[in-house]
Amino acid sequence: MIETIKNAWKIPELRKRILFTLCMLVVYRLGSFIAVPFVDKEVLGALLGSNSVLGLFNVISGGNFKNFSIFAMSIQPYITASIIMQLLTIAIPALERLSKMGEEGKKKITRYTKYAAIGLALVQALGLALTLKGFMTNDSWYAIAIVVMVVTAGTSLLVWIGDQISEKGIGNGISLLIFIGIVSGVPSAISTIITGVIAGNFPIWVAILIPVFVLVTVVGVVAVQEGTRKIPITYAKRIQGRKQMGGRNTHLPLKVNQSGVIPVIFAQTITMAPATIASFFPNSKFWSGFANAFQWGGFWTTLIYLVLIVAFSYFYSTISFNPVEIAENIQQYGGYIPGIRPGKPTVIYISNILNRLVFAGGIFLCIISIIPIITGNILNLNIQLGGTSLLIVVSVALETVKALEQHLIMRNYKGFLK
Repeated sequence: MIETIKNAWKIPELRKRILFTLCMLVVYRLGSFIAVPFVDKEVLGALLGSNSVLGLFNVISGGNFKNFSIFAMSIQPYITASIIMQLLTIAIPALERLSKMGEEGKKKITRYTKYAAIGLALVQALGLALTLKGFMTNDSWYAIAIVVMVVTAGTSLLVWIGDQISEKGIGNGISLLIFIGIVSGVPSAISTIITGVIAGNFPIWVAILIPVFVLVTVVGVVAVQEGTRKIPITYAKRIQGRKQMGGRNTHLPLKVNQSGVIPVIFAQTITMAPATIASFFPNSKFWSGFANAFQWGGFWTTLIYLVLIVAFSYFYSTISFNPVEIAENIQQYGGYIPGIRPGKPTVIYISNILNRLVFAGGIFLCIISIIPIITGNILNLNIQLGGTSLLIVVSVALETVKALEQHLIMRNYKGFLK
């Protein structure tokens, strides 16, 4: 990885992309210190310590919610809008046709997703403002409107920054924003652990166990993310004009974790939905009880969380990998899987392997996600997102390095053609 970064830095074009990405991330971190007016941060910070759902929301936002900066909602509305659009793409034929129109269709769907994200951000900001009305120094409708507009504008700015990084920088902009938000909380987490050991809040073996868990998790994530199942494919010899084509062996690589960290992020967003809905009714006993029954770390919430992770793993693999299309392409170019007949048997064979891989990948994501929740409940530590955070950080780091390698390969090809 270090060697890849060194090679990329030597190339002016890639150096500009790297610097642009770093500048955008610096803008994001600077915005994290611009506070929203009319909100008492000290009282809000005390509330986060006693509310697991708001604490989870704070971790996802990279600590911006605790400071209630202009990026308090982070990019959660955009993630929610992405989930909705992907579901609607399957349900609505017009959107399905757009998704199959290539790059132009994807651009239109992305634009619709942005509009939906701004709408959701506006609604969510209103819910937050009404929920935190008791913690505001000025609870007039004017002050609430200011808070809503500022927080919504902050989310819109983050979506724009993510787009700019994806277009002019390195890697996926949205993923990098989540990455930098999590990494920025590492010093605070280390300080909390050290302070807890010194104060005697938990035994020293916990401080030793956490780094071991981090190391094991990182190794496991890298192994699973890089793991592939290679399906052998043989292309028969055929004569095309005066040339002999085919006659070679290759393979179809299927990743163990096809969907990466997306199922975990989607599952978190939906699992937090009860608390988000309850925030619109702060004085309702029904919604308060509903939110408490499905609070983060509880039995039912954890069960729903794990089921959603597996379900989204299958869902994402379904929309991103089509065994029927793959089998048709293999047959069209005169290829076949040894021992498997072309056509429907090939589709069934690839689907069976894919289903087993998706299930294994989903179970791995569940294990990574549930261990910190169980540990946090037993030891009464606020580390519910520990495993998930590591999963996101490692996955995004691997994705970014691969993006750098692709730029290097493309540059070498261009140089060779010139």
